[in-house]
Amino acid sequence: MDYSPLDKFKKSPFRSRFKLSAADKNYIAKKGLDTIRCHAQDFIKTRLAPAYISNDGKQTPMRHHPVFIAQHATATCCHGCLAKWHHIPAGSQLSEAQQEYIVNLIMLWIENQLNSPHNL
Repeated sequence: MDYSPLDKFKKSPFRSRFKLSAADKNYIAKKGLDTIRCHAQDFIKTRLAPAYISNDGKQTPMRHHPVFIAQHATATCCHGCLAKWHHIPAGSQLSEAQQEYIVNLIMLWIENQLNSPHNL
């Protein structure tokens, strides 16, 4: 049996409730996955990578962009969730490798949402 890095989020009632809407899917189709990845990289770099964020825990909206939805679904929305779910310590700047890991996880979730009739 294959293990997906997303499997642990399916077991969380909170995390598993996040799904891409039709509007989110249309936005992705219009912009393309490469542009969505660029958005994810920018959001993570500016909203999550700094060691100190004045509104940490509230910096990621619950809607208005597919990446924001994916961040909540994958527990990559704030330092607290990164520490709890991914064992990335809060209070330090995210490394390039950590940022890449987060973006890859977000994109994996988005691609699974787009490719699954069950919206994993």
